[in-house]
Amino acid sequence: MDTKELIKEIKTQLRLSMNGVASQSMREKGLTYKLNFGVELPRLKEIARQFDQNHDLAQTLWKENVRESKILAGMLQPIDSFFPEIADIWVEDIIYAEIAELTCMNLFQYLPYAPAKSFQWMADEREYVQACGFLLAARLLGKGIEMNERAEEEFFDQALAALLSPAYFSRKAASLALTKYGLQSKETAEKVFQLLAKEEYPEDETIKSLFENIRLEIEYLL
Repeated sequence: MDTKELIKEIKTQLRLSMNGVASQSMREKGLTYKLNFGVELPRLKEIARQFDQNHDLAQTLWKENVRESKILAGMLQPIDSFFPEIADIWVEDIIYAEIAELTCMNLFQYLPYAPAKSFQWMADEREYVQACGFLLAARLLGKGIEMNERAEEEFFDQALAALLSPAYFSRKAASLALTKYGLQSKETAEKVFQLLAKEEYPEDETIKSLFENIRLEIEYLL
Protein backbone atom coordinates (compact mmCIF):
# COMPACT_ATOMS: atom_id res chain seq x y z
CA MET A 1 0.00 0.00 0.00
CA ASP A 2 1.14 3.55 -0.63
CA THR A 3 1.22 6.21 2.10
CA LYS A 4 -2.29 7.44 1.36
CA GLU A 5 -3.74 3.94 1.68
CA LEU A 6 -1.77 3.29 4.88
CA ILE A 7 -3.12 6.50 6.42
CA LYS A 8 -6.64 5.49 5.46
CA GLU A 9 -6.19 2.07 7.13
CA ILE A 10 -4.79 3.64 10.28
CA LYS A 11 -7.66 6.15 10.49
CA THR A 12 -10.16 3.31 10.11
CA GLN A 13 -8.61 1.48 13.05
CA LEU A 14 -8.53 4.64 15.13
CA ARG A 15 -12.22 5.27 14.55
CA LEU A 16 -13.04 1.69 15.54
CA SER A 17 -10.99 2.15 18.73
CA MET A 18 -12.33 5.60 19.59
CA ASN A 19 -12.99 6.38 23.25
CA GLY A 20 -15.34 9.35 23.40
CA VAL A 21 -15.16 9.72 27.18
CA ALA A 22 -11.36 9.90 27.16
CA SER A 23 -11.40 12.30 24.22
CA GLN A 24 -13.86 14.62 25.97
CA SER A 25 -11.81 14.52 29.17
CA MET A 26 -8.68 15.56 27.27
CA ARG A 27 -10.51 18.45 25.61
CA GLU A 28 -11.71 19.65 28.99
CA LYS A 29 -8.10 19.64 30.18
CA GLY A 30 -7.06 21.90 27.30
CA LEU A 31 -5.76 19.39 24.77
CA THR A 32 -7.24 21.02 21.70
CA TYR A 33 -6.15 18.85 18.80
CA LYS A 34 -7.97 19.18 15.50
CA LEU A 35 -9.00 15.58 16.12
CA ASN A 36 -8.59 13.36 19.18
CA PHE A 37 -9.92 9.80 19.15
CA GLY A 38 -9.10 9.19 22.81
CA VAL A 39 -7.44 5.86 21.95
CA GLU A 40 -5.50 4.36 24.87
CA LEU A 41 -1.75 3.80 24.55
CA PRO A 42 -1.86 -0.04 24.63
CA ARG A 43 -4.25 -0.03 21.68
CA LEU A 44 -2.02 2.42 19.79
CA LYS A 45 0.90 0.05 20.30
CA GLU A 46 -1.19 -2.78 18.86
CA ILE A 47 -2.02 -0.68 15.80
CA ALA A 48 1.64 0.31 15.30
CA ARG A 49 2.72 -3.33 15.36
CA GLN A 50 0.58 -3.99 12.29
CA PHE A 51 2.72 -1.68 10.15
CA ASP A 52 6.37 -1.66 9.14
CA GLN A 53 8.44 1.36 10.08
CA ASN A 54 8.07 3.81 7.23
CA HIS A 55 9.63 7.26 6.95
CA ASP A 56 7.04 8.79 4.61
CA LEU A 57 4.19 7.39 6.67
CA ALA A 58 5.61 8.68 9.95
CA GLN A 59 6.31 12.14 8.51
CA THR A 60 2.77 12.36 7.15
CA LEU A 61 1.28 11.26 10.45
CA TRP A 62 3.34 13.78 12.41
CA LYS A 63 2.16 16.68 10.27
CA GLU A 64 -1.46 16.00 11.19
CA ASN A 65 -2.91 17.84 14.17
CA VAL A 66 -4.29 14.55 15.49
CA ARG A 67 -3.24 13.15 18.88
CA GLU A 68 -3.04 9.53 17.81
CA SER A 69 -1.28 10.34 14.55
CA LYS A 70 1.55 12.10 16.38
CA ILE A 71 1.95 9.24 18.86
CA LEU A 72 2.00 6.66 16.05
CA ALA A 73 4.50 8.75 14.09
CA GLY A 74 7.05 8.32 16.87
CA MET A 75 6.45 4.57 16.86
CA LEU A 76 6.71 4.16 13.09
CA GLN A 77 9.62 6.49 12.26
CA PRO A 78 12.82 4.62 11.24
CA ILE A 79 15.93 5.79 13.10
CA ASP A 80 18.29 5.80 10.10
CA SER A 81 16.28 8.36 8.13
CA PHE A 82 15.45 10.62 11.07
CA PHE A 83 18.15 13.25 10.64
CA PRO A 84 18.98 15.90 13.29
CA GLU A 85 17.26 18.69 11.38
CA ILE A 86 14.04 16.64 11.28
CA ALA A 87 14.30 16.07 15.03
CA ASP A 88 14.45 19.85 15.52
CA ILE A 89 11.37 20.34 13.35
CA TRP A 90 9.45 17.74 15.33
CA VAL A 91 10.41 19.05 18.75
CA GLU A 92 9.44 22.60 17.78
CA ASP A 93 5.99 21.26 16.90
CA ILE A 94 5.35 19.70 20.35
CA ILE A 95 2.93 21.61 22.56
CA TYR A 96 1.58 18.89 24.86
CA ALA A 97 3.31 16.96 27.65
CA GLU A 98 1.95 13.59 26.50
CA ILE A 99 3.44 13.95 23.03
CA ALA A 100 6.77 15.12 24.46
CA GLU A 101 7.00 12.18 26.84
CA LEU A 102 5.92 9.53 24.34
CA THR A 103 8.08 10.81 21.48
CA CYS A 104 11.13 10.84 23.76
CA MET A 105 10.29 7.31 24.86
CA ASN A 106 9.43 5.84 21.45
CA LEU A 107 11.92 7.63 19.22
CA PHE A 108 14.26 10.33 20.52
CA GLN A 109 16.10 8.19 23.07
CA TYR A 110 17.23 5.77 20.35
CA LEU A 111 18.79 8.39 18.07
CA PRO A 112 22.59 8.12 17.73
CA TYR A 113 22.83 11.87 18.31
CA ALA A 114 20.42 11.89 21.28
CA PRO A 115 22.96 13.12 23.89
CA ALA A 116 23.86 16.16 21.80
CA LYS A 117 20.20 16.97 21.14
CA SER A 118 19.33 16.68 24.82
CA PHE A 119 21.84 19.41 25.68
CA GLN A 120 20.83 21.56 22.73
CA TRP A 121 17.16 21.39 23.62
CA MET A 122 17.51 21.86 27.38
CA ALA A 123 19.33 25.14 26.68
CA ASP A 124 16.42 26.40 24.56
CA GLU A 125 14.19 29.16 25.97
CA ARG A 126 10.97 27.59 24.67
CA GLU A 127 9.31 25.56 27.42
CA TYR A 128 8.42 22.43 25.50
CA VAL A 129 11.68 22.28 23.58
CA GLN A 130 13.55 22.66 26.87
CA ALA A 131 11.39 20.07 28.56
CA CYS A 132 12.06 17.59 25.75
CA GLY A 133 15.76 18.10 26.36
CA PHE A 134 15.39 17.14 30.01
CA LEU A 135 13.02 14.26 29.26
CA LEU A 136 15.50 12.93 26.75
CA ALA A 137 18.34 13.33 29.25
CA ALA A 138 16.27 11.44 31.82
CA ARG A 139 15.79 8.55 29.39
CA LEU A 140 19.51 8.42 28.60
CA LEU A 141 20.51 8.66 32.26
CA GLY A 142 18.07 5.89 33.10
CA LYS A 143 19.99 3.70 30.64
CA GLY A 144 23.26 4.44 32.42
CA ILE A 145 24.83 7.04 30.13
CA GLU A 146 27.61 8.92 31.90
CA MET A 147 28.63 12.58 31.68
CA ASN A 148 32.11 14.03 31.74
CA GLU A 149 32.86 16.93 34.07
CA ARG A 150 32.06 19.62 31.51
CA ALA A 151 28.76 18.03 30.51
CA GLU A 152 27.81 17.53 34.15
CA GLU A 153 28.45 21.19 34.92
CA GLU A 154 26.30 22.32 32.00
CA PHE A 155 23.56 19.86 32.92
CA PHE A 156 23.47 21.11 36.52
CA ASP A 157 23.38 24.76 35.43
CA GLN A 158 20.50 24.15 33.02
CA ALA A 159 18.57 21.92 35.45
CA LEU A 160 18.80 24.35 38.36
CA ALA A 161 17.74 27.25 36.13
CA ALA A 162 14.75 25.22 34.93
CA LEU A 163 13.77 24.21 38.46
CA LEU A 164 13.71 27.86 39.51
CA SER A 165 11.84 29.03 36.41
CA PRO A 166 8.08 29.66 36.18
CA ALA A 167 7.71 27.08 33.38
CA TYR A 168 5.87 24.16 34.99
CA PHE A 169 6.66 21.48 32.41
CA SER A 170 10.34 22.44 32.24
CA ARG A 171 10.56 22.26 36.04
CA LYS A 172 8.92 18.84 36.09
CA ALA A 173 11.18 17.47 33.35
CA ALA A 174 14.33 18.92 34.94
CA SER A 175 13.32 17.36 38.26
CA LEU A 176 13.01 13.96 36.60
CA ALA A 177 16.39 14.27 34.87
CA LEU A 178 18.14 15.30 38.10
CA THR A 179 16.55 12.39 39.93
CA LYS A 180 17.72 9.93 37.27
CA TYR A 181 21.22 11.38 37.51
CA GLY A 182 21.25 11.16 41.29
CA LEU A 183 20.17 7.54 41.18
CA GLN A 184 23.25 6.47 39.24
CA SER A 185 25.56 6.20 42.25
CA LYS A 186 26.39 7.45 45.73
CA GLU A 187 28.69 10.02 44.15
CA THR A 188 26.06 11.42 41.79
CA ALA A 189 23.48 11.48 44.60
CA GLU A 190 25.86 13.59 46.70
CA LYS A 191 26.39 15.98 43.80
CA VAL A 192 22.65 16.46 43.34
CA PHE A 193 22.21 17.12 47.07
CA GLN A 194 24.97 19.71 46.91
CA LEU A 195 23.34 21.36 43.91
CA LEU A 196 19.98 21.63 45.65
CA ALA A 197 21.66 22.97 48.78
CA LYS A 198 22.57 26.10 46.80
CA GLU A 199 18.88 27.01 46.91
CA GLU A 200 17.97 25.58 50.30
CA TYR A 201 14.94 27.78 50.86
CA PRO A 202 13.21 28.65 47.60
CA GLU A 203 10.16 30.81 48.23
CA ASP A 204 7.88 29.07 45.75
CA GLU A 205 6.07 26.14 47.41
CA THR A 206 5.97 24.16 44.17
CA ILE A 207 9.73 24.47 43.80
CA LYS A 208 10.22 23.47 47.44
CA SER A 209 8.15 20.37 46.77
CA LEU A 210 10.22 19.47 43.69
CA PHE A 211 13.43 19.83 45.67
CA GLU A 212 12.11 17.64 48.44
CA ASN A 213 10.85 14.98 46.04
CA ILE A 214 14.26 14.74 44.38
CA ARG A 215 15.94 14.37 47.76
CA LEU A 216 13.51 11.69 48.88
CA GLU A 217 14.09 9.67 45.70
CA ILE A 218 17.88 9.56 46.02
CA GLU A 219 18.63 9.87 49.75
CA TYR A 220 18.82 6.10 50.26
CA LEU A 221 22.05 6.09 48.24
CA LEU A 222 23.82 8.34 50.76
